[in-house]
Amino acid sequence: MQNIRTDLAIEMHEMLMEAASEISGVTVKQEEKDNIHISRIAINTLKAQMQMGKPIGHYITIEFQDLNIAEGEEYEALCHVVAQELGALLSLKEKSNILVVGLGNRNITPDALGPQVVSKLMVTRHLLEYIPEQIDEGIRPVCAISPGVLGTTGMETGEIVRGVTDKIKPEAVVVIDALAARSMDRISTTIQICDTGISPGAGVGNKRKALDKSTLGVPVIAVGVPTVIDAATITADTLKLAADTEKAKSDSKLYEALSELDSDEQYAMLKDALPETLSGFMVTPKEVDLLIERVSKVVANGINLALHKNITFQDIDAYIS
Repeated sequence: MQNIRTDLAIEMHEMLMEAASEISGVTVKQEEKDNIHISRIAINTLKAQMQMGKPIGHYITIEFQDLNIAEGEEYEALCHVVAQELGALLSLKEKSNILVVGLGNRNITPDALGPQVVSKLMVTRHLLEYIPEQIDEGIRPVCAISPGVLGTTGMETGEIVRGVTDKIKPEAVVVIDALAARSMDRISTTIQICDTGISPGAGVGNKRKALDKSTLGVPVIAVGVPTVIDAATITADTLKLAADTEKAKSDSKLYEALSELDSDEQYAMLKDALPETLSGFMVTPKEVDLLIERVSKVVANGINLALHKNITFQDIDAYIS
């Protein structure tokens, strides 16, 4: 199970639950709000950390059905849910200084979530420093960077973020990055928020040094959206569908052969069978540019609403434009 690629805590929990009715040290709470499904997973013990393959902490998953909502009540409700869940993990003071980091390569669409979100943020630290008398009550000092990737900057993302953090001394850091999912249904329709930080490049299998409280010295909240899925995972799903179809037949040698292998063994077999040129091959929807544009707006406005009090969508639109 640990071989199957997913960055989502909810998916890892679902896979573990298929093999066991209960996982010790993990608590899960579910909630429905305005046609939005919210899962809150808490990993509480070292044993649970080993089972889940994720650090001890809190993982909030927000799932929604349709990203065609670019405006209107459903869109605003989704942004408010993101803001509420993010705000609950941040617990900010009135004048808290916040750094937002948009990870990823802006030139590769499935990896451009972070830079896209940063471009839609209300950054206000400079305004509060130079023209504080013109800034409304409830506006916090927020700054943001998109540090790029090692291949284009020659610097580790962790080095850049640590240098900025040491200089401006924020009370918290919010990091945005693209993730990998287990299910195609969750691509760009799921937002994960956690208080355990993140490893840059994790979504595309290129993990760098973690950005978390131990490396930056301040709380780090990670916000991620799955934009890719492992090719071997899709193949394994297709194989399972084929096996289910063959199961209905009275004499199917294919079903007999596949039923002797569990899901981990099937995945390992397919992974080994892939040619070297397809090793680590990741798949993304053909309309990923539109999906990234829409979901980045949801994430950005969720962050805007969480960090600044009493602002409206009209305020955000006026600032960004």
